[in-house]
Amino acid sequence: MTQNHYRMKAQPHINTAEIAELLDCVDAPAIALSIDYRVLASNSRYRAIYGDLTRPGHSRCYEISHRYNVPCDQAGESCPLKASLESGQTQRVLHLHHTPRGREHVDVETRPVHDKQGEIIYFIEMLRQSKVASSRPAKEGLVGVSAAFTRMLELIERVAPRETAVLLQGESGTGKELVARAIHEASPRAKAAIIQVECSGLTETLFESELFGHEKGAFTGALTKKIGLVEAAQGGTLFLDEVGDIPLNLQVKLLRLLETRTFRRVGSTETVQADFRLVCASHRDLREMVAAGAFREDLFYRINAFPIHAPALRECTADLPLLVESLLRRVEPARSLKLHREALAILERYSFPGNIRELRNILEFASVMADDGTILPRHLPHYLMGKVEPPLSPPTESEAILPLEEVERQYLQRVLATFSGEKKQLAQLLGVSERTLYRKLQGLREESR
Repeated sequence: MTQNHYRMKAQPHINTAEIAELLDCVDAPAIALSIDYRVLASNSRYRAIYGDLTRPGHSRCYEISHRYNVPCDQAGESCPLKASLESGQTQRVLHLHHTPRGREHVDVETRPVHDKQGEIIYFIEMLRQSKVASSRPAKEGLVGVSAAFTRMLELIERVAPRETAVLLQGESGTGKELVARAIHEASPRAKAAIIQVECSGLTETLFESELFGHEKGAFTGALTKKIGLVEAAQGGTLFLDEVGDIPLNLQVKLLRLLETRTFRRVGSTETVQADFRLVCASHRDLREMVAAGAFREDLFYRINAFPIHAPALRECTADLPLLVESLLRRVEPARSLKLHREALAILERYSFPGNIRELRNILEFASVMADDGTILPRHLPHYLMGKVEPPLSPPTESEAILPLEEVERQYLQRVLATFSGEKKQLAQLLGVSERTLYRKLQGLREESR
């Protein structure tokens, strides 16, 4: 249905006192919104967190939550009210809201309220603060405010309460283990354990013993009964890290576990029921591995029910100051270390092929080198100095303003003159696909003929 189908009833027909009474029955912070975004009423839970509305019936939701002058969709964000108006159904989205405590991730659910004729008369909007990640510096857990981080967080919020198998894919060092733990801690299984299995280096002799355990005397050296990692994860979450590294001949054993949800300890005839929620992670492109015959297609579809992309740090440059402050608290909790703005500028121009793990290593090095409370450029690892591009300065009056195509061409030529790695890595650093990079390089070669 279109927006024109749903027309707002005349304002006098809306009893805001009755709406306010209804909102107090909602078990979350909630407000009522008119079709033109005006906040009609709020409940006590909302007022306790966000404060009293200064102008009920006049202030608009986007002014309060985002400090915008226009609705969210006109400011480049998704608008649950507009989507709900168009569909006539409940809509849910994760937003970054301004609150009395600063910006916070808020799960927004907008429900239309219809009259007897089926027309929307107003909306109830429930706002639940995310407990999965922080938008402010934190000593542990996920932190971020960038668009790429928020997209990932929305997927985490959606899937965490369910039993759906999750596959985390992203480059090494992007914090996939933290994401797996966040999913577990926001799930109904949070009171049980999350058991991490390092799949890299698992040999055939170790695989069954590590995952399924063994009985005393099952093989030479089995002096006692051992509980396997699958059994240790009973009632909780089994996290298979770097699942793409499991040898092809062992993947069938994992597939059998996932299909039957049963296993036997090595040396035992007793079948044990497996009760766990599955989360897998890999820095490899598993689809490419399936196409190359290096990963079982049936296993891939078992573990890939809900894929989540863990963004590289270069996709989340807006998060760098927040990550730096958080990591400094974790690296040196007893010191109040700060990063000088010139040192931050150097980090902002670096591509971080090792992602957040590399950033942590850099800050740990710098914290050792800094004698006082401020990390200066000279405290950073020396290799950074030769790996950053100088900051771009605006052209002077005597300099010509170049077309963007020419700027890109000159930049690529400069990069190619200094970069000695694989084209795949270069494409990743530039944030484009290999195919796009080869097309651009082909264009450079044709121009030089």
